[in-house]
Amino acid sequence: MERARDAQPDDLPALADMAADAVAEQCDARGGWVWSRREARALPLERSLQAAIENPEAIVVIGDLDDAPVGYAVAHLELLRTGEPLAVVEDIYVHPDGRGVGLGEAMMDRVVAWATEHDCVGIDAFVLPGNRQSKNFFETFGLTARAILVHRRLRDD
Repeated sequence: MERARDAQPDDLPALADMAADAVAEQCDARGGWVWSRREARALPLERSLQAAIENPEAIVVIGDLDDAPVGYAVAHLELLRTGEPLAVVEDIYVHPDGRGVGLGEAMMDRVVAWATEHDCVGIDAFVLPGNRQSKNFFETFGLTARAILVHRRLRDD
């Protein structure tokens, strides 16, 4: 059975492993080279995830499948220049073995509920270009593109 729950400090090793898997899965995708160096979760992973768990303006969700953690999501509050809060999804990942059973949806439902509880004006999430599966996932929650980020690579290292 799948379920989404708030992460606890003893979840840190599993969270760090999943965060590493998430970056590895995306770093070679279109846009992934810069994303993995700029927007991906800060290293060391356990420290940045612990900070998120301890942050009262963030939520870390674990996705369990048969009581085993196979997914996670992280979101934080960001104040707009108007002072209104915006929920920003930093990470959402489900291990390939746990996909297709509703776990991502359960975690996103928890994030949406949290954002609603904090009176957020909206929710932002980042999707790499060409990642149609993630784009379609977010669209089921009403998230649509609001900006396009362009980039020119100058070095091949």
